[in-house]
Amino acid sequence: MSDLDDRLLAAHARDDRPALVDLYAEAADQANTVDAACFFLTHAYIYGLELNHPRVPELRDRLAAEDRV
Repeated sequence: MSDLDDRLLAAHARDDRPALVDLYAEAADQANTVDAACFFLTHAYIYGLELNHPRVPELRDRLAAEDRV
């Protein structure tokens, strides 16, 4: 399992939603396909919306650039 996978699982176990926003965005950056990136971005975006996280506009813009909003 990769370091990112371990950090995602640990953040889920702690219910650390701010960390999940950043970790899912990081996963999107490392994804091999646009579909995979958008899958991870969607998770980051949803957690971000729940928290009114400052990255929400950036995440939305990234999804919109791929016609995923």
